Amino acid sequence: MYLKIKPLSVNQVWQGKRFKTKTYKDYEKNVLAILPNLKIPEGNLKLIITFGFSSKLSDWDNPIKPFQDILQKKYKFNDSRVYKAEIEKVIVNKGLEFIEFSIEKI
Repeated sequence: MYLKIKPLSVNQVWQGKRFKTKTYKDYEKNVLAILPNLKIPEGNLKLIITFGFSSKLSDWDNPIKPFQDILQKKYKFNDSRVYKAEIEKVIVNKGLEFIEFSIEKI
């Protein structure tokens, strides 16, 4: 199905200034601390992420932008270079939640 309409950016969804919550600031700090050192390839990128949720009600798309923003902060790349993404949601037992990712050149 092809829709002739401009995609709406998350930045256009909210009115006024948004502020990071304490929960997000803590999450960002924790994720930055455990991310491994990686060299990001030059050029266009593909982001592959698997989110392990303990709730079937979790939306697969909600954690993408915050996690992607943390990745670009850690690895110093502009996420406008991401041209492709593969996102997967899996259900795990409570306490076994995870994020698995890779960044590839396309």
